[in-house]
Amino acid sequence: MTAAKPMAPSATEHKVYTHQEILQIMTALLAALFTAMISTTIVSTALPTIMADLDGTQRQYTWVITASLLAMTVVTPVWGKLSDLFNKKTLAQIAILLFVAGSIAAGLATDITTMMSARAVQGVAMGGLMALVQSIMGTIIAPKERGRYAGYMGGVMAVATVSGPLLGGVITDTLNWRWCFYVPVPLAVVALILIQMKLHLPVKAHRTIKIDYVGSVLIAITAALPMLWVTFAGNDYDWISWQSALFLVAFVVLAALTVIVELRVPEPIIPIRVLRNKTAAWMIVASLGAGVGMFGSGVFLTQYFQLGTGVTPTQAGLMTIPMILGQLLSSTVGGQIVSKMGQWKPVMLVGSVLMVIGLAGLGTIDHNTSYLFVAIFMALMGLGVGTLVQNVVLAVQNTVDVTEVGAASAAIAFFRSLAGAIGVSILGAVLTTRVGSNIAAGLGELGITKNATAGGSGDTQLDISGLPAPVREVFHHSYADAFGPIFMIAAVIAVISLIAILAVRGTPLRTTVGMAPPKREETAEASCAEQEDQAAEAALAAPEQPAEKG
Repeated sequence: MTAAKPMAPSATEHKVYTHQEILQIMTALLAALFTAMISTTIVSTALPTIMADLDGTQRQYTWVITASLLAMTVVTPVWGKLSDLFNKKTLAQIAILLFVAGSIAAGLATDITTMMSARAVQGVAMGGLMALVQSIMGTIIAPKERGRYAGYMGGVMAVATVSGPLLGGVITDTLNWRWCFYVPVPLAVVALILIQMKLHLPVKAHRTIKIDYVGSVLIAITAALPMLWVTFAGNDYDWISWQSALFLVAFVVLAALTVIVELRVPEPIIPIRVLRNKTAAWMIVASLGAGVGMFGSGVFLTQYFQLGTGVTPTQAGLMTIPMILGQLLSSTVGGQIVSKMGQWKPVMLVGSVLMVIGLAGLGTIDHNTSYLFVAIFMALMGLGVGTLVQNVVLAVQNTVDVTEVGAASAAIAFFRSLAGAIGVSILGAVLTTRVGSNIAAGLGELGITKNATAGGSGDTQLDISGLPAPVREVFHHSYADAFGPIFMIAAVIAVISLIAILAVRGTPLRTTVGMAPPKREETAEASCAEQEDQAAEAALAAPEQPAEKG
């Protein structure tokens, strides 16, 4: 029998990457992710100075943060779906170029509107890098080994988080806050070069591409509505009012339309069908606490130290180290434990308990709280957040095939970012209200009836350098006393995450990249047998030839 010709790899076969190859690819990806992450953390300690320099208010402070979070939230599932359709390497390079453009624009900003727009562009780039790193990891690494590399990713994120505030504080105190935006640009260029050199992925099979434009628009509007509501509620209208009811109705209607569209289109941005399994559903709920803890902690703790205790940006960066070290330790060690155990639930369960305890402890702080007390509960919260951020994605990736890993990963990142963005907006609105009332009460005790730190809308101005010392003390105490309640709200949200992790079934991590890839030997034998069967069928079907006469 003639030997069968070698068959081309089937669509279900996947290249097996060595540890060395994976590390080379991860080096390029994590360089880009580090650049994006440090762009956020380096600015966190500089934001109070930036807002004071640009004559911003507390309400605008929240929106400078949520502008990037909202943009990142909206585009993350879009980037994830695009990564399943187009070349991941090209998309990663586009995201880096967008980041460079947004960083330069933010550094040149002379007003709050420009700053918010530039931060939104940065958010678009960050959403792309977060989605693409997860998608590429899901393409080249089996879920059982992915915890190990996800730990590396968490470690890089933690290093960026810990070095960012320190670097941002030093730059703000010694140079100028604008350099906080310029410094990451050379790092982005290095990441771009590394991706070009190191990232080599299999060529995608050509197929007809249908982009879900309607779903993209609906997702963007639906995600924006809650943040717009909490921004204006309490100032332009009451929390319980017809305007609030209108926002609620619009959100429900648009969310329902989004679900209908995403179930009907052939290439949905959020793969609801894929996410209908119980693990994905519970992980979406668990991502709520992870999102609020990850984004809210850095934002509000930095404010607490600078605006509540009056320390410099550099000191504020140093004071957040316990939280970052906790996150660094739990993300790296936790990732190693997950890979060795082949189970993600035990690590997440311990982490969610620590996150609840940490946030509840921070929920009791005021202007008399010692730094040691704050540091202990910051560290506990960091330990908890580090175990959840990557593993909520890993748990869902374990339930989908490699062909859908980009959209599924981005969908979970979308819900996590959405929870963080909405959480920061709500907590920021509560903070603004409480600070205003605290300042009014404090000034009343000094015999001052007019709020010396309020803008025209009753919002709090952040530039207090020209105020008398007693008024500045009222300002700092009012801020410090306002943070406890918002951390307690975050603790309640974290309890919901804990319940979700308790309820979910911890399925073992599979050892293959695809759901059920055929073995190469089996594929070759099957193809050979198939050729023999086809030859036999052809022989039986051929008309019988008459015997040859002698």
